[in-house]
Amino acid sequence: MENISTKKTRSVNNRPNCLKITKGTQKVNMTTVTLKDGSKVKTSVREARSMKKNNELA
Repeated sequence: MENISTKKTRSVNNRPNCLKITKGTQKVNMTTVTLKDGSKVKTSVREARSMKKNNELA
């Protein structure tokens, strides 16, 4: 299975009610999709939705 997504984790601010600011990370929402040629690839859900709209998935 091949990972074709180019997205990376994001650095975000975490600010609770006590107003203590810390940095955190948000991971990419990854999923496995099957292409028309039958191969399975891991990609982000956002990219998979675009592929579905462009009729690139099986």
